[in-house]
Amino acid sequence: AVVSTQSGHYGRGYLTCAAMFRGKCSTKDVDEQMLNIQSKNSAYFVEWIPSNVKTAVCNVPPPGYDLSGTFIGNSTAMQELFKRINEQFTSMFRRKVFLHLYTGEGMDEMEFNEAESDLTDIISEYQQYQECGIDDTYDGEEGDEECELEGDAEDYE
Repeated sequence: AVVSTQSGHYGRGYLTCAAMFRGKCSTKDVDEQMLNIQSKNSAYFVEWIPSNVKTAVCNVPPPGYDLSGTFIGNSTAMQELFKRINEQFTSMFRRKVFLHLYTGEGMDEMEFNEAESDLTDIISEYQQYQECGIDDTYDGEEGDEECELEGDAEDYE
């Protein structure tokens, strides 16, 4: 698992996020506050994914606390983390650092090439999401700005 702290203010904004609360709080108050936060910070949330904030409330507080909250967001800023990982991976893979440990256990070198390609695809997708807005579509005319997302906005709900 990769745990990362990235600022959602870098890049286009949050694609999706989840807020989880534990303790005595009403779902109505949580929903109102989350809507308020989303409205005040609308520049940091992509507009082409409706209902991209999900909330959960558990009435049992964590041990030693009355209330807690956790926010997890998927932001276009993640592409910077993936770029850094890709650069480090590519640097090590080209020199075949530690490769013998994996091939000795039965992995094929081609699996690493596929992983590198997959990571490059993920970076490209995040870059595409950062550049696209709700009205951006490809119309096929040369010279025009092109921006097309994989699938429809409904796919991301």
